[in-house]
Amino acid sequence: MDVGRIVRPADFERVLGTSPRSRSAHFAVHHVPGGPSRARGARTSDTDAPLVPGLSPELSTGDAPAGCAPVDDRRCWLGLVVPKRHARRAVTRNLIKRQLRAAMGRYATTLPGGLWVVRLRSPFDKAAFPSPGSDALRAAAHAEIEQLFHQAAHAPLAAQPRRDRSPRRRPA
Repeated sequence: MDVGRIVRPADFERVLGTSPRSRSAHFAVHHVPGGPSRARGARTSDTDAPLVPGLSPELSTGDAPAGCAPVDDRRCWLGLVVPKRHARRAVTRNLIKRQLRAAMGRYATTLPGGLWVVRLRSPFDKAAFPSPGSDALRAAAHAEIEQLFHQAAHAPLAAQPRRDRSPRRRPA
């Protein structure tokens, strides 16, 4: 299955506003059913006027064969949050992102559709993994990510909004 990417900040905010669906020592997975929000001015249906007046909105190639799926028909969209404060070296950040994208590709058919954001919550111990791109770090991240996605695939579907953790201000 094709997995899309979340690119709009509004979609990240919407997903990260929910409580984590699964959590591990270093990662948290957030999920919201549905698709990404549309950009302003995006066409909402095929019955809209064509972008260039006078041109037909019909495709010149005719109908697609029965076995072909639409190009933009994605069930899952993935967003990654891997901050520099938790993974200082670019090698480490890229290793973690590759592991997360590969795991999402493996679990995309078992996960419910919608927007998925995986967030790195805490750094890996530098004493245990002195090399930023070591095989030991790769194996540890892989094992934790597998467990994380397995939990997310078997967690209940309800996504509750996250509690506001900011201190309440009293009127002056």
